[in-house]
Amino acid sequence: MNTSVSARTLQAMKAYYQARAGEYDESYSRQGRYDQGPERNARWFAELNEVFTVLDAFQLKGEVLELAAGTGTWTQHLVRTASTVTAVDASPQMLAINRAKVASPCVSYVLADLFSWHPERVYDAIFFGFWLSHVPREWLDDFLRSCVAMLHPGGKVFFVDNRRPPDAPVTPPQGTEQASQVVVRTLQDGCRFEIVKNLYDVTDLAARCACAGFDLLVCQTPTHFLYGSGTRRR
Repeated sequence: MNTSVSARTLQAMKAYYQARAGEYDESYSRQGRYDQGPERNARWFAELNEVFTVLDAFQLKGEVLELAAGTGTWTQHLVRTASTVTAVDASPQMLAINRAKVASPCVSYVLADLFSWHPERVYDAIFFGFWLSHVPREWLDDFLRSCVAMLHPGGKVFFVDNRRPPDAPVTPPQGTEQASQVVVRTLQDGCRFEIVKNLYDVTDLAARCACAGFDLLVCQTPTHFLYGSGTRRR
């Protein structure tokens, strides 16, 4: 596939999440540099709990595939309803933290680059948290179709990611595609990395999911999150 995102940027993104693994959970807990004060923190936790509640109620059962499993924040919820979880991530450090945190015999771990990995089987459900925004826009439709192929007909899908800020323009300025999806992130030690970060419009994303073969609803919380839930079309 051709893409305006370079292989160097994709490698840098892998290196970023490997290096960030030890501090990653601070973003969920609003600690350190992610602490934005009582009012904003309370809004973050309320919206995060909304997504957790919807995910738990959606009941991803059977054999569940989790893409970009990270440090296990979402894996902990998946094991509540799944028979098994296959947790895939490109960072061995992320998976090590996940394994220690979740500590469940129901979870099996796969170290793999999600841009080239394909499962040897199909699943009853698939989940990905904060991964969709790291897929280059040119690859999004192919990625969504690949997710459909990973599911049994009627299988469930749930995803969550950052939403576009309420005051942000829906469409990036023409001619700024590369700049708009590659951003620089800095770790606590000052190291800087280029990563892919795309924030999607709810209506457009829902339409692309439908074209790929999903029947789902895409929602967003007031400030922070976008999430989708549905099934593979039979």
